[in-house]
Amino acid sequence: PTGTRSAVLNTEARTVEADVLSRRCVMMRLVDFSYEQYQKALRQSAGAVVIILPRSISSVPQDVVRQFMEIEPEMLAMETIVPVYFAVEDDELLSIYEQTRAASASQGSASAAEVLLHTATANGFQMVTSGAQSKAINDWLIPSVEGRLTGLGGEDLPTVVIVAHYDSFGVAPWLSHGADSNGSGISVLLELARLFSRLYTYRRTHAGYNLLFFASGGGKFNYQGTKRWLEDNLDHTDSSLLQDNVAFVLCLDTLGRGNSLHLHVSKPPKEGTLQHAFLRELEMVVASQFPEVKFSMVHKKINLAEDMLAWEHERFAIRRLPAFTISHLESHRDSLRNSIMDRRARVDTKALTRNTRIIAEALTRVIYNLTEKGAPADLQIFTDQMEIQEEQLESVMDWLSSQPRAAQLIDKDSTFLSTLEYYMGRYLKDVKQHHVKADKRDPEFVFYDQLKQVMNAYRVKPAIFDLLLAVCIAAYLGVAYVAVQHFGLLYKMIQRLSLKTKQQ
Repeated sequence: PTGTRSAVLNTEARTVEADVLSRRCVMMRLVDFSYEQYQKALRQSAGAVVIILPRSISSVPQDVVRQFMEIEPEMLAMETIVPVYFAVEDDELLSIYEQTRAASASQGSASAAEVLLHTATANGFQMVTSGAQSKAINDWLIPSVEGRLTGLGGEDLPTVVIVAHYDSFGVAPWLSHGADSNGSGISVLLELARLFSRLYTYRRTHAGYNLLFFASGGGKFNYQGTKRWLEDNLDHTDSSLLQDNVAFVLCLDTLGRGNSLHLHVSKPPKEGTLQHAFLRELEMVVASQFPEVKFSMVHKKINLAEDMLAWEHERFAIRRLPAFTISHLESHRDSLRNSIMDRRARVDTKALTRNTRIIAEALTRVIYNLTEKGAPADLQIFTDQMEIQEEQLESVMDWLSSQPRAAQLIDKDSTFLSTLEYYMGRYLKDVKQHHVKADKRDPEFVFYDQLKQVMNAYRVKPAIFDLLLAVCIAAYLGVAYVAVQHFGLLYKMIQRLSLKTKQQ
């Protein structure tokens, strides 16, 4: 229900230096952007706002990036009829911006006569969009992908569920690459699938646990993919791995940087349970093998009064399944989770590899009960041929962060989804898609088309130029008319003088 409610644009360009922004297309560069200037444009009923982003976000000073990330939630939460566009800079766009800025700045500092003269002689730009007004899309599907590794032993084996949402979010869907949130989570999920598929290949290392992997869609829209997946498995079927015996659900979210890890829980695990054992194994692995990492458990009760859940594990906890989320973020309110500034440069591959190792080591120790069997705390399981592959994690991160993954852009036939399904199919069994469609009577989400439009900039003279040109033409014609009248009188006088001379 929030955001910009209009998309069509046909108005003259200005920058915030201009005194009057009403019914103008206000252009701003990210390096000069401030919330005060943005509010100024909205207060003056600007025709549109265009925010120009640099080619490389990594080249932007970190204080500018942090400032914009703090502002972005405010922009998302505000409803306005002013169209707000984002564009990546190039030479032509920067040239248009600089010319517009020079014209806007001169209007505020010059005398009235200078402003009039400059207005009459300067070139301006008319910004025009070629698309139509955005419309709601009916029957949009949010896809998710699941796969499994079946444990060795009896029929009623406990199941460990590993979950990460793949979609990204930000103020502009086409610019939402979601590198850390949650490309890093999907990268870890795929690496865990590769590692455990190798362990489950051999009878000697085939554990007595089912492993269920779920790459969920709609994570940024209150985890709609996970919600419907749970409903389908718990309410609409007689048999599923989620119904039988779930040991715990591990959700992976934002694991690509920093020297801290936090296990977010809705309810602290009870001693003697497998989820409590996993918590202890995490603490032990971090303390013995990665002392530079700060690890803690963060307890936050589910607030059902809020429209949006904090973490993905809360979807499972509501259905009374033991679940937690592991992340390097201490709070779910961190602006990194919903920002177009979350690009590949913000992910540290070495930190991602280290975090993958911590999770893999702790998970393995739990599944194979290694602590009870006397395995030392500093035992490194994934070495040599079973090493965590940093190069593969890096290539997966490069692939994920090279494309926008907003839920509005990914349908069941998208190249991204087919590639993800293929990748999971290399290591897992029974890989298949699940789809979520919004309820027609009471939709949980509404997506719109026209998320990207072409904007043309036409070089034009301002309206006052036409007025001044008309005045000049009228003056010229007036002078010409007077000259012709005077020339006619002078010609008659000369004729009379000539006649008198002849008569004499």
